[in-house]
Amino acid sequence: MVSLTSDMSPLHPDRNLALELVRATEAASIRAVPFIGRGAKEAADGAAVDAMRAFFSTVNFDGTIVIGEGEKDNAPMLYNGERVGNGKGPRCDVAVDPIDGTSLTAAGRQNALSVIAVSDHGSMLDASSVFYMDKLVTGPAGVGVVDIRLPIGENIRLLAKALGKPVDEIVVSVLNRPRHEQLIADIREAGAGTRLMSDGDVAGGINAARHNARTDMCVGIGGSPEGIVTACAIKALGGHIQGVLAPRGDAEKQKGLDAGLKVDGEVYEADDLVRGKNTIFVATGVTDGQLVQGVRRDGDFIYTESVVLRGASGTLRRISSEHLTSKWL
Repeated sequence: MVSLTSDMSPLHPDRNLALELVRATEAASIRAVPFIGRGAKEAADGAAVDAMRAFFSTVNFDGTIVIGEGEKDNAPMLYNGERVGNGKGPRCDVAVDPIDGTSLTAAGRQNALSVIAVSDHGSMLDASSVFYMDKLVTGPAGVGVVDIRLPIGENIRLLAKALGKPVDEIVVSVLNRPRHEQLIADIREAGAGTRLMSDGDVAGGINAARHNARTDMCVGIGGSPEGIVTACAIKALGGHIQGVLAPRGDAEKQKGLDAGLKVDGEVYEADDLVRGKNTIFVATGVTDGQLVQGVRRDGDFIYTESVVLRGASGTLRRISSEHLTSKWL
C-alpha cells in the first residue's frame, strides 16, 4: 500500500495531491453558482458533480469512492465504487460531496461547501448501507473528556470544565430537525446555547473543532457519509469525533448488518471512521459561511476561498484564488 505521505513514493503526493484536489472543489463550487437561490438543488448538484468528475480525471492518484453522494437526496451520483483520478499515483479511499448543503444552495443560505476527503486505501469506513449517524464533535479539549454515551448535559459540563469557561458560554451546533427537539431542549436546560443549522453538518462539525471558533460542540443525527468526511477533517484538527449509526427501521438495520456495520448502538471512534492520520480534507465555499467565503464574481474575475486540512501534519491552510471569468464561460 502506498501511503499518502510516504517518502518511498516517487511522486510525494501529500501536499501536491491536496492542492490538486482543491481545483476539483473550486470547479464544483463555481459551476453551482448559477443555481444559488434558484430552488433547484438537484440541478446545482448535477453541475457540481460534472465539474468535480472532470477535474478528478486530471489528478495523479488512483482513487476509489467509498463515500459517494446522491442516493440519500435523489441527486446525481459520484457513486460508491467509482474509480477516479488518472490511476498514476497512490491508491486512495475517497469521500465526496460536490455540494454539502444542496438545500442551502437552492435557498441561497449560508454554509454550503464543495468537499473532498481522501485517506490511504482501505482505511475509510464504508457506512453507505445506513444513511444516518448520531455524531458528537468537539475540538482537542474534548478528547478523552466527552463521550457520546453520556447525557448531553453531562458532556456540556465536562467540556466547559476542560475549556475553563462557564457552561452558559458553551455553544452547541445541532441540525434544526423535529428529531432533535428533545436534544435541543436538553442542551438549553443544561445552560448552554444552541446554534441551529438548517443543513450542512460537515461545516458544523469542523467549526466546532476549530481553535477560537464560535461553537464548542456539534451533536445530533445527520448523514453517515458526512460523518466520515468530517472525521477526515477532525484528524487534522486534533479534535474529538464519535458516531453511532442510526438505521431507519428493520430493513435498513439488516442492510447494515449484512455490510458488517455496527447498528445496535455501538460507538464508532475516530479511528473506526477513518484509520490513521494520512487524511486530506479540502473544501471550497459555495455560499458564505463561518468556515470559508462563498464564490464571488466581480467583472472579469471569480473569487473562491478554500481550506486544506492534512492529518499527517496537523495543518489547516486557506487558499484564496482568482479565476478569469472568461475561462468559465
